[in-house]
Amino acid sequence: MAYVKSFRELDVYILAKELTDEVFELTKAFPKEETYSLTDQIRRSSRSVGAQIAEAWGKRKYEKHFISKLTDADGEQLETQHWIEIAYDCGYISSEQKVDFLKKYELLGKRIATMISKSHLFCKKHTQ
Repeated sequence: MAYVKSFRELDVYILAKELTDEVFELTKAFPKEETYSLTDQIRRSSRSVGAQIAEAWGKRKYEKHFISKLTDADGEQLETQHWIEIAYDCGYISSEQKVDFLKKYELLGKRIATMISKSHLFCKKHTQ
């Protein structure tokens, strides 16, 4: 594994950020009455994934903290999947959009899980 100098270089972070942007664009079409509920919730959870990955990067010195933050990131991506399902149930997105987003978030979850399972590679003393 090539050592990266910043969380911004991590594929998992790049994907999380791309999905945040896609969710933002998607939710622009949600009804105004959802502004402070579904729109707010899905935007918040999607944005939190990248933030948790960035925080995990900053806690690499302590492997348990690193894993904890990545676990939080995984929880946020799962929450976002839930909100995607709700948006579909409410008729705000198409079946194709739902399937596309869920596939992307599942990939993100797999990448987070890989980081967790290989946490020792990110937390080695020489990477500090």
